[in-house]
Amino acid sequence: MTVTSVEGRAQARFIRVTPMKARRVVDLIRGKSAQEAVAVLKFAPQAAAEPVRKVVESAIANARVKADRASERFDERDLYISTAYADEGPTMKRFRPRAQGRASRILKRTSHITVVVTNKEGAR
Repeated sequence: MTVTSVEGRAQARFIRVTPMKARRVVDLIRGKSAQEAVAVLKFAPQAAAEPVRKVVESAIANARVKADRASERFDERDLYISTAYADEGPTMKRFRPRAQGRASRILKRTSHITVVVTNKEGAR
């Protein structure tokens, strides 16, 4: 029986968290097993951990669906985070009143979070 690579990919776009803060969380899980990554994110104190966890769980579910369609063996314990990154999305610009009739710009940044999970056997 040949084991082929099962890959699941998920992306969350326009998440209202700064890319710098999202990258801090994404760096925690890169290279870990998928189940370990979900456990780490469940208890991480950062606010960005919740959207990243949802993306990881979605990538795992996508890998399961892909394996079922191809009628391949699927074991969630074999998956690991092969690629994970947080790109910058569009920035919303807002203005805040300041002293002496001035206004200052507030930048509300967004992120695009992408996670790819791959089967360990298929990567070899």
